Amino acid sequence: MSTATTPRHAAPSTLEVRPDRRGTTRWWGLALYTVITAVVLIPLVAVVVLALRPRQGSGLSGYTLETIGYVLTQTQSIIWLENSLLVSLASTVVAVVVAAPAGYVLSRGRSKAVSGYSLLLFIVQGFPVVVFVIPLFILFARLNLVDTPAGLIIIYVAASMSVACWMMAAYFDSIPVTLEEAAWIDGCSLFGGFVRVVLRNSLPGVLSTAIFTFLVAWNDYLVAVVFLRSTINYTLPVGLQTFFQQNATDWGPVMATALLMMLPPIIVFAALNRFFSVGGIGGSLAGR
Repeated sequence: MSTATTPRHAAPSTLEVRPDRRGTTRWWGLALYTVITAVVLIPLVAVVVLALRPRQGSGLSGYTLETIGYVLTQTQSIIWLENSLLVSLASTVVAVVVAAPAGYVLSRGRSKAVSGYSLLLFIVQGFPVVVFVIPLFILFARLNLVDTPAGLIIIYVAASMSVACWMMAAYFDSIPVTLEEAAWIDGCSLFGGFVRVVLRNSLPGVLSTAIFTFLVAWNDYLVAVVFLRSTINYTLPVGLQTFFQQNATDWGPVMATALLMMLPPIIVFAALNRFFSVGGIGGSLAGR
Protein backbone atom coordinates (compact mmCIF):
# COMPACT_ATOMS: atom_id res chain seq x y z
CA MET A 1 0.00 0.00 0.00
CA SER A 2 1.46 3.28 -1.06
CA THR A 3 0.82 6.55 0.58
CA ALA A 4 1.13 9.92 -1.11
CA THR A 5 3.33 12.43 0.61
CA THR A 6 2.95 16.14 0.20
CA PRO A 7 5.60 18.74 0.94
CA ARG A 8 5.10 20.71 4.09
CA HIS A 9 5.50 23.97 2.21
CA ALA A 10 3.96 24.06 -1.24
CA ALA A 11 5.73 26.05 -3.93
CA PRO A 12 3.98 29.25 -5.02
CA SER A 13 1.93 28.92 -8.14
CA THR A 14 3.30 32.09 -9.69
CA LEU A 15 6.86 33.42 -9.82
CA GLU A 16 7.61 36.88 -8.55
CA VAL A 17 8.96 39.08 -11.34
CA ARG A 18 11.48 41.70 -10.36
CA PRO A 19 12.67 44.49 -12.61
CA ASP A 20 16.10 43.94 -14.13
CA ARG A 21 18.15 46.82 -12.82
CA ARG A 22 21.34 45.58 -14.42
CA GLY A 23 20.04 46.36 -17.89
CA THR A 24 19.06 49.89 -16.84
CA THR A 25 22.47 50.47 -15.28
CA ARG A 26 24.15 49.19 -18.42
CA TRP A 27 22.23 51.65 -20.60
CA TRP A 28 23.01 54.54 -18.27
CA GLY A 29 26.70 53.63 -18.38
CA LEU A 30 26.66 53.44 -22.16
CA ALA A 31 24.98 56.84 -22.38
CA LEU A 32 27.54 58.35 -19.99
CA TYR A 33 30.46 56.93 -21.98
CA THR A 34 28.93 58.26 -25.20
CA VAL A 35 28.63 61.77 -23.78
CA ILE A 36 32.19 61.72 -22.44
CA THR A 37 33.52 60.46 -25.78
CA ALA A 38 31.64 63.18 -27.65
CA VAL A 39 33.04 65.89 -25.37
CA VAL A 40 36.59 64.55 -25.79
CA LEU A 41 36.25 64.41 -29.59
CA ILE A 42 34.96 67.99 -29.93
CA PRO A 43 38.49 69.53 -30.11
CA LEU A 44 39.55 66.93 -32.66
CA VAL A 45 36.53 67.65 -34.84
CA ALA A 46 37.19 71.39 -34.55
CA VAL A 47 40.78 70.92 -35.70
CA VAL A 48 39.72 68.88 -38.74
CA VAL A 49 36.96 71.33 -39.71
CA LEU A 50 39.20 74.39 -39.43
CA ALA A 51 42.03 72.63 -41.30
CA LEU A 52 39.66 72.05 -44.23
CA ARG A 53 38.66 75.70 -44.44
CA PRO A 54 40.40 77.87 -47.07
CA ARG A 55 43.04 80.39 -46.07
CA GLN A 56 42.23 84.05 -45.62
CA GLY A 57 42.31 85.90 -48.93
CA SER A 58 42.40 82.75 -51.06
CA GLY A 59 38.99 83.45 -52.60
CA LEU A 60 37.80 79.87 -52.03
CA SER A 61 34.77 78.82 -50.03
CA GLY A 62 33.50 75.64 -48.44
CA TYR A 63 35.73 72.74 -47.44
CA THR A 64 38.94 72.28 -49.37
CA LEU A 65 42.43 70.74 -49.09
CA GLU A 66 44.02 73.99 -50.20
CA THR A 67 45.20 74.90 -46.68
CA ILE A 68 46.75 71.49 -46.07
CA GLY A 69 48.50 71.66 -49.44
CA TYR A 70 49.80 75.11 -48.61
CA VAL A 71 51.22 73.93 -45.29
CA LEU A 72 52.92 70.91 -46.87
CA THR A 73 54.42 72.71 -49.88
CA GLN A 74 54.86 76.37 -48.95
CA THR A 75 56.07 76.09 -45.36
CA GLN A 76 58.74 74.14 -43.50
CA SER A 77 56.23 71.81 -41.85
CA ILE A 78 57.70 68.71 -43.52
CA ILE A 79 61.15 69.59 -42.16
CA TRP A 80 59.67 70.18 -38.71
CA LEU A 81 57.86 66.85 -38.96
CA GLU A 82 61.12 65.08 -39.81
CA ASN A 83 62.87 66.78 -36.88
CA SER A 84 60.10 65.75 -34.48
CA LEU A 85 60.16 62.16 -35.71
CA LEU A 86 63.95 61.99 -35.46
CA VAL A 87 64.05 63.36 -31.92
CA SER A 88 61.06 61.36 -30.67
CA LEU A 89 62.08 58.01 -32.15
CA ALA A 90 65.70 58.34 -31.04
CA SER A 91 64.61 59.30 -27.52
CA THR A 92 62.24 56.35 -27.42
CA VAL A 93 64.86 53.81 -28.49
CA VAL A 94 67.49 55.09 -26.07
CA ALA A 95 65.04 55.33 -23.17
CA VAL A 96 63.71 51.79 -23.65
CA VAL A 97 67.22 50.32 -24.03
CA VAL A 98 68.33 51.98 -20.78
CA ALA A 99 65.09 51.59 -18.81
CA ALA A 100 64.66 47.86 -19.49
CA PRO A 101 67.75 46.65 -17.57
CA ALA A 102 67.31 49.38 -14.96
CA GLY A 103 63.72 48.30 -14.37
CA TYR A 104 64.86 44.68 -14.14
CA VAL A 105 67.27 45.62 -11.35
CA LEU A 106 64.50 47.50 -9.54
CA SER A 107 62.18 44.52 -9.88
CA ARG A 108 64.58 41.76 -8.85
CA GLY A 109 67.04 43.59 -6.59
CA ARG A 110 66.50 43.51 -2.83
CA SER A 111 69.56 45.40 -1.55
CA LYS A 112 69.70 48.81 0.15
CA ALA A 113 71.45 50.27 -2.87
CA VAL A 114 68.56 49.30 -5.12
CA SER A 115 66.04 50.73 -2.64
CA GLY A 116 68.03 53.97 -2.48
CA TYR A 117 68.17 54.15 -6.27
CA SER A 118 64.42 53.61 -6.45
CA LEU A 119 63.83 56.39 -3.92
CA LEU A 120 66.15 58.69 -5.88
CA LEU A 121 64.12 58.09 -9.05
CA PHE A 122 60.96 58.97 -7.17
CA ILE A 123 62.46 62.21 -5.85
CA VAL A 124 63.89 63.27 -9.21
CA GLN A 125 60.54 62.69 -10.91
CA GLY A 126 58.96 65.18 -8.52
CA PHE A 127 60.97 68.10 -9.90
CA PRO A 128 59.47 69.97 -12.89
CA VAL A 129 61.53 70.18 -16.06
CA VAL A 130 61.60 73.99 -15.93
CA VAL A 131 63.91 73.77 -12.90
CA PHE A 132 66.64 72.17 -15.04
CA VAL A 133 66.19 74.23 -18.22
CA ILE A 134 68.49 77.16 -17.41
CA PRO A 135 71.38 75.09 -15.92
CA LEU A 136 71.16 72.66 -18.84
CA PHE A 137 71.17 75.51 -21.34
CA ILE A 138 74.37 76.93 -19.81
CA LEU A 139 75.99 73.47 -19.80
CA PHE A 140 74.88 72.59 -23.33
CA ALA A 141 76.07 75.96 -24.65
CA ARG A 142 79.60 75.03 -23.55
CA LEU A 143 79.26 71.60 -25.16
CA ASN A 144 77.83 73.00 -28.43
CA LEU A 145 74.62 71.04 -27.94
CA VAL A 146 72.26 74.04 -28.15
CA ASP A 147 70.16 74.16 -31.33
CA THR A 148 70.91 70.51 -32.13
CA PRO A 149 68.71 67.39 -32.13
CA ALA A 150 71.27 65.60 -29.94
CA GLY A 151 70.73 68.08 -27.13
CA LEU A 152 66.97 67.56 -27.21
CA ILE A 153 67.37 63.78 -27.26
CA ILE A 154 69.53 63.85 -24.14
CA ILE A 155 67.02 66.00 -22.27
CA TYR A 156 64.00 63.94 -23.34
CA VAL A 157 65.66 60.68 -22.34
CA ALA A 158 66.57 62.12 -18.95
CA ALA A 159 63.08 63.58 -18.45
CA SER A 160 61.31 60.29 -19.16
CA MET A 161 63.82 57.91 -17.58
CA SER A 162 62.34 57.88 -14.07
CA VAL A 163 58.81 56.97 -15.16
CA ALA A 164 60.15 54.58 -17.81
CA CYS A 165 62.13 52.65 -15.18
CA TRP A 166 59.10 52.46 -12.89
CA MET A 167 56.87 51.24 -15.72
CA MET A 168 59.32 48.52 -16.74
CA ALA A 169 59.86 47.43 -13.13
CA ALA A 170 56.10 47.24 -12.52
CA TYR A 171 55.61 44.92 -15.49
CA PHE A 172 58.66 42.78 -14.63
CA ASP A 173 57.10 42.22 -11.20
CA SER A 174 54.22 40.37 -12.90
CA ILE A 175 56.59 37.80 -14.43
CA PRO A 176 57.37 34.93 -12.01
CA VAL A 177 60.99 34.46 -11.01
CA THR A 178 60.50 30.71 -11.43
CA LEU A 179 60.59 31.15 -15.20
CA GLU A 180 64.08 32.62 -14.96
CA GLU A 181 65.18 29.96 -12.52
CA ALA A 182 64.11 27.28 -14.97
CA ALA A 183 66.16 29.00 -17.67
CA TRP A 184 69.18 29.16 -15.37
CA ILE A 185 68.90 25.45 -14.63
CA ASP A 186 68.93 24.82 -18.38
CA GLY A 187 72.25 26.64 -18.61
CA CYS A 188 71.09 30.16 -19.44
CA SER A 189 73.09 33.06 -18.00
CA LEU A 190 71.59 35.91 -15.98
CA PHE A 191 71.62 38.25 -18.98
CA GLY A 192 70.37 35.47 -21.23
CA GLY A 193 67.46 34.79 -18.90
CA PHE A 194 66.62 38.47 -18.88
CA VAL A 195 66.62 38.71 -22.67
CA ARG A 196 65.07 35.35 -23.57
CA VAL A 197 62.55 35.01 -20.76
CA VAL A 198 61.74 38.37 -19.22
CA LEU A 199 61.87 40.62 -22.27
CA ARG A 200 60.12 38.11 -24.51
CA ASN A 201 57.16 38.10 -22.11
CA SER A 202 57.21 41.87 -21.51
CA LEU A 203 56.10 43.20 -24.90
CA PRO A 204 53.09 45.13 -23.50
CA GLY A 205 55.29 46.75 -20.85
CA VAL A 206 57.98 47.66 -23.37
CA LEU A 207 55.41 49.15 -25.74
CA SER A 208 53.76 51.15 -22.96
CA THR A 209 57.12 52.57 -21.95
CA ALA A 210 57.99 53.34 -25.58
CA ILE A 211 54.69 55.14 -26.19
CA PHE A 212 55.09 57.18 -23.01
CA THR A 213 58.61 58.27 -24.00
CA PHE A 214 57.51 59.00 -27.55
CA LEU A 215 54.70 61.27 -26.36
CA VAL A 216 56.98 63.09 -23.91
CA ALA A 217 59.32 64.03 -26.75
CA TRP A 218 56.62 64.55 -29.37
CA ASN A 219 54.44 66.95 -27.35
CA ASP A 220 57.20 68.97 -25.70
CA TYR A 221 57.26 72.70 -26.32
CA LEU A 222 59.09 74.27 -23.38
CA VAL A 223 62.46 72.56 -23.84
CA ALA A 224 62.38 72.85 -27.62
CA VAL A 225 61.57 76.58 -27.64
CA VAL A 226 64.47 77.28 -25.27
CA PHE A 227 67.12 75.12 -26.95
CA LEU A 228 66.25 75.56 -30.63
CA ARG A 229 67.28 78.77 -32.35
CA SER A 230 67.24 78.26 -36.12
CA THR A 231 64.00 77.66 -38.00
CA ILE A 232 65.47 74.71 -39.88
CA ASN A 233 65.88 72.82 -36.57
CA TYR A 234 62.39 73.49 -35.19
CA THR A 235 60.15 70.66 -34.14
CA LEU A 236 56.43 70.77 -34.92
CA PRO A 237 55.28 72.28 -31.58
CA VAL A 238 57.77 75.14 -31.97
CA GLY A 239 57.11 75.57 -35.67
CA LEU A 240 53.40 75.84 -34.96
CA GLN A 241 53.91 79.17 -33.20
CA THR A 242 55.34 80.76 -36.36
CA PHE A 243 51.83 80.90 -37.84
CA PHE A 244 50.61 83.20 -35.08
CA GLN A 245 50.83 86.88 -35.94
CA GLN A 246 50.76 89.88 -33.63
CA ASN A 247 47.40 91.31 -34.64
CA ALA A 248 45.63 88.44 -36.43
CA THR A 249 45.94 84.71 -36.86
CA ASP A 250 45.08 82.64 -39.91
CA TRP A 251 43.64 79.61 -38.17
CA GLY A 252 43.61 77.47 -41.30
CA PRO A 253 47.41 76.85 -41.45
CA VAL A 254 47.51 76.58 -37.65
CA MET A 255 44.94 73.80 -37.59
CA ALA A 256 46.43 72.09 -40.64
CA THR A 257 49.78 71.91 -38.83
CA ALA A 258 48.02 70.73 -35.68
CA LEU A 259 46.35 67.99 -37.73
CA LEU A 260 49.74 66.98 -39.09
CA MET A 261 51.03 66.86 -35.53
CA MET A 262 48.21 64.58 -34.36
CA LEU A 263 48.65 61.95 -37.06
CA PRO A 264 51.82 60.14 -35.81
CA PRO A 265 50.48 59.44 -32.27
CA ILE A 266 47.20 58.21 -33.75
CA ILE A 267 49.08 55.92 -36.15
CA VAL A 268 51.28 54.60 -33.34
CA PHE A 269 48.30 53.75 -31.12
CA ALA A 270 46.40 52.18 -34.00
CA ALA A 271 49.38 50.05 -35.05
CA LEU A 272 50.42 48.88 -31.57
CA ASN A 273 47.04 48.49 -29.92
CA ARG A 274 46.78 44.79 -30.80
CA PHE A 275 50.03 44.02 -28.97
CA PHE A 276 48.67 45.13 -25.60
CA SER A 277 47.84 41.73 -24.16
CA VAL A 278 48.98 39.99 -20.99
CA GLY A 279 48.03 36.55 -22.29
CA GLY A 280 51.54 35.89 -23.51
CA ILE A 281 52.71 34.44 -20.18
CA GLY A 282 49.59 32.35 -19.61
CA GLY A 283 51.07 29.21 -21.14
CA SER A 284 54.30 29.65 -19.24
CA LEU A 285 52.48 29.43 -15.92
CA ALA A 286 50.90 26.03 -16.61
CA GLY A 287 51.66 23.49 -13.94
CA ARG A 288 52.40 25.98 -11.22
